[in-house]
Formats: sequence, structure tokens, C-alpha cells
Amino acid sequence: MSNVPVAVVTGSNKGIGFAIVRALCKQFPGDVYLTARDPGRGQKAVAKLQEEGLCVLFHQLDIDDLQSIRALRDFLKEKYGGLNVLVNNAGIAFKVHDTTPFAVQAEVTLKTNFFGTRNVCTELLPLVKPYGKVVNVSSMVSSSALGGCSRELQQKFRSDTITEDELVELMTKFVEDTKKSVHEKEGWPNTAYGVSKIGVTVLSRIQARMLNEKRKGDHILLNACCPGWVRTDMAGPQATKSPDEGAETPVYLALLPSDADGPHGQFLSNKTVRSW
Repeated sequence: MSNVPVAVVTGSNKGIGFAIVRALCKQFPGDVYLTARDPGRGQKAVAKLQEEGLCVLFHQLDIDDLQSIRALRDFLKEKYGGLNVLVNNAGIAFKVHDTTPFAVQAEVTLKTNFFGTRNVCTELLPLVKPYGKVVNVSSMVSSSALGGCSRELQQKFRSDTITEDELVELMTKFVEDTKKSVHEKEGWPNTAYGVSKIGVTVLSRIQARMLNEKRKGDHILLNACCPGWVRTDMAGPQATKSPDEGAETPVYLALLPSDADGPHGQFLSNKTVRSW
């Protein structure tokens, strides 16, 4: 078993995830894993970083596939005895003018962005070593989507006592409400991506609370963040930030010094804690 520290970035063969891996390769004192659903694309991304003289490793990971998540979990357990840095970056978004029915968009988007991310956390959080860092890549859209929710939903999503089960119930309800075309009547905003990222931000708040309750002495810091509007396949060429600029806040959180006692359980953009 290796004593080398290890960092894993989900969905990192392109875009912000790729930029996060590049930055970690330069700054993180240990092994850095680039992960991708498609091994071919993953290896191509690894080769690109190696051409830049960076040392990077590859592991297949499809966050929609529990077996794939568990294979990574077992590998990390066996090779490293755990994990030091986890960046949950993998996510999807439908284009604004996509004609896919909204209910389908809702189901597909939440499956990956919320339920997939949650499954990764369920399997990998127990492996995070003392002084580890967990970064869940969310979006400022989660804030604007929260503003578009009914007052009742806003209260639930801002609650300091909401449980993971209750959050899962709400995310499931959103998908069901879209299928019945009653989501707006039920107080939901008209954005599947936004709701999925509300889920990620609230999940992060819950997870941080759980770490405080169960592993206070381990000094693990877990936060959600918005990388900003970044020029990627997802956001398009008009966006204001380069992928490397988008990586700055996630990397800042991944590399918080071991004596830092915060931020923890927060939502940040531009390295600044935002109110939720």
C-alpha cells in the first residue's frame, strides 16, 4: 500500500475537470488521477498532459454506473488505503435550445449531476483520510434556481437540519413533478440544471455537517463551489473565463493548508464564501 497522497477528479478528460487536473499535477504533492467514462478519451487527455511534462494517472469512472464507482473505490482502498483529495466535477447540461422534452432533461440531468455525485460521495467519503479535502463543483445557477423556488422549497433547501434522505426525496419529487407537468405549480423553477445544482450545494452542506458530527477530529474540509462561466463544450465559446481560470476556486479548495479550519460546508465562487 502506497503512502503517497492521492487526488481524484471526476469527469476530467476535458473542460474544467481537465484544467483542475492540470493545476493539481503542478501543485499537489502526490498522485493525481484523471477519470473519464470513456477510457480512450481519458488516455488521450492523459497523453496531452504528459506532453506538457506533467505526471498524471488514469482510472475509468462513470458516475452513472455504481459498479464503476465501486471499482474505483476498491482500487483506491487497496493501492493507497484511502484518498486525500476528491473533486466531484463530472456533470452534464442540456443546451438552452435543446428540444428534448423537459421531463427527460430533468431525469437525465439529475441522474448524473445529483444522484451520480451522491453515489460517488457515498462510496468515497468514508475513504477520505484525515486532513482530506472534498470539493463538489456546483454552480451559481444553484443560487438563482433557489431564488426561483417557492418560499416553502427555499426554506427546506436552506434548512440547517435537512437530512440526505429528505434531499433525495425532494430531488426525486422534482423529476416526478416534471413528468406530470406540474413542477411549476409545485413551486419548482424551470431549470433542470439549476435544480440539480441546488441538490449538489445542499448535499455539500449536509455532508459537511455529518463530517462535523462523526469525524470532527479528522479535520476534513468539504465545500461546494461555482467555477464561474467558463468556455467549455457545456457553456459555449461566449463564456468569460478560460478553463484554467474556472479551475482556480476548485483547486484553491482542494489545496487548503492542513492547518486551515475553513471554509467548510460553504458555497464559494471566486474563492469567496457566498450566502446560501
